[in-house]
Amino acid sequence: MKLLAIDVGMGTQDIFLYDSKKNIENCFKMVLPSQTQIIAQRISRETHAGHAIVLSGETMGGGPCAWAIRQHIEAGLGVYATERAALTVNDNLGKVKDMGVVIVSEEEADELNATRIEMCDVDKPALKKALGIFGISLPNKFAVAVQDHGYSPGVSNRVFRFEYFRDIIKNGGGLNSFIYKGNIPERFSRMKAVERTLSGALLMDTGFAAIRGALPGADAKTPSLVVNIGNGHTLAGVVDNGVVLSLFEHHTHRMTAGKLDDYLMRLCNGTLGFKEIFDDGGHGCYIREAVGFDNIGSILVTGPNRSIMCRSHLDIRFAAPYGDMMLTGCFGLMDAYLNYLENQKGQT
Repeated sequence: MKLLAIDVGMGTQDIFLYDSKKNIENCFKMVLPSQTQIIAQRISRETHAGHAIVLSGETMGGGPCAWAIRQHIEAGLGVYATERAALTVNDNLGKVKDMGVVIVSEEEADELNATRIEMCDVDKPALKKALGIFGISLPNKFAVAVQDHGYSPGVSNRVFRFEYFRDIIKNGGGLNSFIYKGNIPERFSRMKAVERTLSGALLMDTGFAAIRGALPGADAKTPSLVVNIGNGHTLAGVVDNGVVLSLFEHHTHRMTAGKLDDYLMRLCNGTLGFKEIFDDGGHGCYIREAVGFDNIGSILVTGPNRSIMCRSHLDIRFAAPYGDMMLTGCFGLMDAYLNYLENQKGQT
């Protein structure tokens, strides 16, 4: 079996071609600029050229491409967008229009005298071409991780996102509860968009893909405290035999080793609260069961900004599954897909 696992981040898209006939270490891999970075560059080129742009395609991750759109408008240049593409900027289309973006239909987009830019989290034709250069065929099985705040036009997307996590954990949900294949909740507009691009794909949130990927092969002792320090977000959770006992999520640019040490210890001890994290600009915190920091078996740290924890006073281990830290999320996706297949066999 061959599976293309794609972990879509704010800085990079990490790609792993799993082949069940090969050792993991011999499977092909790529770390490329993320789509939001690529599209931001395309928009910036049109800004410098003084051209109007029309955005079409799918809802995708914002960040750099959304900032580039704002700069294009501030330069006095036209920005048109179809509804799905416009949702990349904000779930509230009224706010998108207030920015200066003109919402158009697909037919109108075709008629505009503007540079067309296709929005998408996964550029399937580009991946097929890149692999084809090396004589590699694009497989028909996909597993993709994106960070989806959820469609929340009337409320804080930080609250909306974290309440969903809280409800699953509160009801005893484990890592398997964050796997979607053909059952993506309607709230996840970004995952739905990827599913339209890659029919039949398995979807996960990037944070949970990283937590899942950090555990196999790490010889971790349970309960484990797993920390993923990404380019945009830092997610940490206590996991015991696949069950998530507590979780917090914040923004990486606000993290220091000392601050993280404090948060992690209090997450385990049950003294870290939602309001504290949220008021500091993070997403939130939920603790279903406080296991006590002294009872933590292993502390695993991964993610492209894991160097923040080099000055940590905790007994941490930098997780690099199969020798490659940048593919932690991809390995989590691989494990999730193989687990899904096993469950399907068990039901037949």
